[in-house]
Amino acid sequence: MPELPEVETVLRGLAVRLEGRVLVRLAASRPDLRWPLPDLSPAEGRRVVGLARRAKYILVRLEGGLTLLIHLGMSGRIVLAPPGANATPPAHEHVVFETDEGWRAGFVDPRRFGSLDLIRTEAEATHPRLARLGPEPLEDGFTPEALSAALAGRRTTIKAALLDQGTVAGLGNIYVCEALFRAGLSPRRSAHTVAGARARRLVQAIRETLADAIAAGGSSLRDWRQANGELGYFQHAWKVYGRAGEPCERCPGPPGCGGIATYRQSGRSTFACPLTQR
Repeated sequence: MPELPEVETVLRGLAVRLEGRVLVRLAASRPDLRWPLPDLSPAEGRRVVGLARRAKYILVRLEGGLTLLIHLGMSGRIVLAPPGANATPPAHEHVVFETDEGWRAGFVDPRRFGSLDLIRTEAEATHPRLARLGPEPLEDGFTPEALSAALAGRRTTIKAALLDQGTVAGLGNIYVCEALFRAGLSPRRSAHTVAGARARRLVQAIRETLADAIAAGGSSLRDWRQANGELGYFQHAWKVYGRAGEPCERCPGPPGCGGIATYRQSGRSTFACPLTQR
């Protein structure tokens, strides 16, 4: 699933072509994705006044107080096409936006786990998909003190707590594994023990991991691409994710230690250095 860096990368690509432009056409080729699609006709003829991201959601704000709320799901991506490009839509394109400049943005989603809603901008914060989200990890509200308070008393693992979107918004499996490695914390550590210096290390590690990933255009897995069709390349900078059995860059490890370890947590693969993450 595209995580925060991939969604932020898509958002920035869309902003270049959509912000300030009028959406002259919105069309859906099917009635639903993960959930039924809304009537898009009220959005036609409206100018895009801004784009924002909340967790893994893209918010396209329109004049007149409407917002298109987009979630890419497991396999979704946005494909931009310039004016005069080949009119044949890409496979699995289910929704398309066209601007007054002739640019075309297609929502491509082979597995159809993505979603799109049209809501009042004033109601964004209370929308069922957004209301219970935690702080944005790249904003000022995400502090060591806030993280410590969110983890206080929680006996689940720190990895599970970070994947809980109510703890911090937008993190997924890849970036939690990478941030915990940078912070030197075991994914199996009990969440309530991450306070004080540990919380400070973890907040810094999360911020740095996400910033580096955004700068690299995200991580391209399977068919994920940026809105301009380019691949992200942060996968080449992974320290632990997907590197089971390889040496840890921090330690040589004793003979036979096996390098980076992998195991299952809550049905997901975890990658960590068993010697440097405690």
